Amino acid sequence: MDRDLQSIQESRRLVEAAHAAWKTFEEFTEAQVEPILRAMCDAGVSNAGKLAELAVEETGYGNVPDKTAKNLFGAKNVYDAMRAMRTIGIVNEDKENRVFEVACPVGVVAAILPSTNPTSTAIYKALIALKGRNAIVLSPHPSAARCINETIRVLAEAAEAAGAPPGILSSLTMPTMPATQELMRHAKTALILATGGPGLVRAAYSAGKPAFGVGPGNVPAYIERSANVARAVEDVLTGKCFDNGTLCSSEQALIADAEIGDRVLAELQANGAYLCRGEDRQRLERTIRNARGTLDTAIVGQSAVRIAEMAGIDVPSDTRALVGEADGVGPEHPLSMEKLSPVLAFYTVRDWREGCRLCIDILTFGGLGHSLGLHSNDDEVIRQFALRKPASRICVNTPAALGAVGHTTNLFPSMTLGCGASGGNITSDNISPLHLINLKRVAFGVRSATDSGPVETRSPTAASDRPRRERITAIVDGWLDRRQIGARTDEAAPVAAAAGDAPATAPPLEDYSEIETREKAAEPPPDPVGFVCEDDVRAASRANRRIAVDQKTIITPAARDLGESLGIFDRTS
Repeated sequence: MDRDLQSIQESRRLVEAAHAAWKTFEEFTEAQVEPILRAMCDAGVSNAGKLAELAVEETGYGNVPDKTAKNLFGAKNVYDAMRAMRTIGIVNEDKENRVFEVACPVGVVAAILPSTNPTSTAIYKALIALKGRNAIVLSPHPSAARCINETIRVLAEAAEAAGAPPGILSSLTMPTMPATQELMRHAKTALILATGGPGLVRAAYSAGKPAFGVGPGNVPAYIERSANVARAVEDVLTGKCFDNGTLCSSEQALIADAEIGDRVLAELQANGAYLCRGEDRQRLERTIRNARGTLDTAIVGQSAVRIAEMAGIDVPSDTRALVGEADGVGPEHPLSMEKLSPVLAFYTVRDWREGCRLCIDILTFGGLGHSLGLHSNDDEVIRQFALRKPASRICVNTPAALGAVGHTTNLFPSMTLGCGASGGNITSDNISPLHLINLKRVAFGVRSATDSGPVETRSPTAASDRPRRERITAIVDGWLDRRQIGARTDEAAPVAAAAGDAPATAPPLEDYSEIETREKAAEPPPDPVGFVCEDDVRAASRANRRIAVDQKTIITPAARDLGESLGIFDRTS
């Protein structure tokens, strides 16, 4: 059979199997899903080094230590960040407005993977998909198919051993464009999660399915005069050189105020950067750009020394990055494009206003809506950049490459970064499990259809309390009557008569038990706690007390199952 036909058939088979597995998986409780995610995380962590070696060997991009770090990030950081997310069952309840939300899986997720960050993106996407009780089928970049398929094999084995249905996690072994198209357009595919080049992302958006895609990241980094110059340069090079610049959030251009320009250049050289001037700069530009005027992919993910060798530039063996002083932005200025390698453009500007305009020019030239690095200690400059920049992530005083993905910031740790409408994407978020679930909202009527006034409703609690209130009233009125306290009405006479000729003494204490209960109920409720584990629930059960929780309370899965079975939680809005 023709390879394309074989790949299409494989795509159909995997989607059908994933859908069948999902029909079982969507019924899983949080207590059943959590061990599966934990097992996948552990498998990703224990195999991080081996998978990094496979990725470098197969693609030729990056280096093993940094790819190992990315795999650990995609497994442990992502797992830790999403543990507290509520993605199953009732996830939010607004008692005041009488609305509650129920999380539902979307179904089968078609995931498109890149060659620059193959194994780490596979781990990340698998975890966030299964967190919401979805199935996922991956389509690897052809040049990274072997390492991605090995990653999925490792994760799938761990997931199934922990109780996941077979087929819930799979990957195309023969990735072709027809197979990817079939995967994206299949009737049982619910959503597309695409990470790759612009053409592939456009194909995802045109497949007729809901899709999350990403845009290119031509990320500028601006060092303003108030910054700590030494730290700023170190951060920029850390981000630029990480895994040989293969992260889409890595810095592509460095802009500095003119009055600190010489200090910035000196710090660059002190930190292992080689400055390309004159003929060296021209050689570098010719190496960056191919005959079509676009990026020559031969330099992607290569070391600075290797790129210098390709360009015919003699550099020290410990060179970390190549820096070329640029004099413009656009197709005729190769240094100003996204380079996905440890090659950096350098500009100087008069002040932050000129720096602001230059950053916008660079973002417009292939990075709209993505990310920006800002190094400043001036709050007003930071505020103005936040207001003016067409970037979805502005990373302040940190490596932009690592800050944007959530490694050195508190953004959600993600290998898929939305660029918003300006970048041609549906979202500007770091994609998380919350993007891969649907929310059903249950809303009670609170107003009449004919006017804006509130609907007359009787509280179920008040109705159920009426017999108890009447009994308490009878007890109190009888005691008051026997003590001849206050005037009696005819309506109260039967109660007094029912008391007979009993002496005018207080009733037994046990007759007041319900009064005391109501007094306690009238007391202000305790403040919600911040965290609840299984031991807390057991202690509360032994002490015959309840635990106050709200939407912000972090409850472990075991604690939630036990607490709900015992009715131990008091939920506040």
